[in-house]
Amino acid sequence: MKFLKEAFLKSDPQQAFRDKLSMLDETGHRNKIYPARVSGFFRRYRDLTQVFLILIFLALPWMRVGGAQAVLFDLPRRQFAIFGLTFWAHDGPLVFLVAGSAAVCLFLMTAMLGRVWCGWACPQTVFLDGVFRRIEGWIEGSHLQRRELDRQGLSFQYLRKKGFKWLLFFVLSSLFAHSFIAYFTGADELLRMIREDPAQNMTPFLFVTIISLLLTFNFGWFREQLCIVVCPYGRFQSVLLDPHSITVMYDSVRGEPRKGVVKTDEKPGDCISCTRCVQVCPTGIDIRNASGQLECIACTACIDACDEVMKKINKPAGLIRYGSWSQQPLSQTWRRPRIVTYFVVLAGFLAALVYSVGSRKDLDAQILRAKESPYVVLPTSPGEKKILNHFHLHLHNQTSAPTRVRLKIPDEFVQRGVTLGSPGTEWDLASHEFKQIHFFVLAPPPLFIGTGNVPFYFLVNDERLEVQLVGPAN
Repeated sequence: MKFLKEAFLKSDPQQAFRDKLSMLDETGHRNKIYPARVSGFFRRYRDLTQVFLILIFLALPWMRVGGAQAVLFDLPRRQFAIFGLTFWAHDGPLVFLVAGSAAVCLFLMTAMLGRVWCGWACPQTVFLDGVFRRIEGWIEGSHLQRRELDRQGLSFQYLRKKGFKWLLFFVLSSLFAHSFIAYFTGADELLRMIREDPAQNMTPFLFVTIISLLLTFNFGWFREQLCIVVCPYGRFQSVLLDPHSITVMYDSVRGEPRKGVVKTDEKPGDCISCTRCVQVCPTGIDIRNASGQLECIACTACIDACDEVMKKINKPAGLIRYGSWSQQPLSQTWRRPRIVTYFVVLAGFLAALVYSVGSRKDLDAQILRAKESPYVVLPTSPGEKKILNHFHLHLHNQTSAPTRVRLKIPDEFVQRGVTLGSPGTEWDLASHEFKQIHFFVLAPPPLFIGTGNVPFYFLVNDERLEVQLVGPAN
């Protein structure tokens, strides 16, 4: 470790970012980051985006569509409700289409707009930046005051502010954890469990408690380490970028040589080395080192901070801005093979998903042969016999409205002496109801002579279900 520290200290300060992560010091220990608050064009729109996403997250479990919860993933019943559509375990292949669409959409966004997901819509950024850091600033003050408070160590003021902050963090984490579990238990069921003794619902209670503690730990301490150390997206994002990708970048041509490194015979650039862009960065990087750094989440805080400084020194904005190495406008960057390929693949996934959802049947009906003898020779009257086949009819109403089901043998088989043995031929199914019905098919022996089986089909409402009737071949 001593050798690594000495090597680091001897390295070029301008290239130190290549030797370590921004949140680590020269010995590999974590440097706590105190990002400063910033205002500006992108900050306003990020605030609106965060408020919108948080409200959507909190409101969806309480919204109703067609009398059912708008979004519900009922794992014990293998039932999933999404905006009026109900899916079941046998709709599992749709998960592949949804996951594929999401993955390709992420690849497409990254290839076009860099790590825009991380900076604008990732739950880690939305909740940390939009809720927890705001509370921290409200209680502990500015980034300088927070740093000074930590330097003071244990004191009454330290314990009071830290204790109050962590209490609020846990309360909010508990609120978000309850909202999260409502997606799986149902909002009404969640309210019922909240009113009851926790001992009567120990598993959900422990689950919510653990989630609350994990969220408190994450948003209170772990923070940027989740993006830098844990999240795999930050590791492979550079593979998805190319010179035409729009990213947050520093205009080195305009900014260099920056203040402090100007030689006597050089004209200084616009960068005055105020380090304001570093102070506001939630992961502690210096965007002037390079665009597309591993730690950069493209939150645009450095853009607003730099624009604010440029305005004060009467320089044009845009020293740090959205741009690409190719210097092409966004309207032209999408016209490249990678982007077109992503669009085609995404369109294929979405088309398959829409077709699969649109072709789902309101009534899922299946006919299976009973687990017993393939057939039974049944005497019906002196000198006459019938061949009996036993079946199970599985019915599932996949809609939220009641429906009526009718089982019928086609006329062409009725004319050949095939009859249905069942306690009924029509049944009513309530919303999402499953029903299993046993019934028998009786057929005359001559129907099977020579083959031993006959292709057959039933009519369940308007759907044709094919089976095989079996019997003696002689």
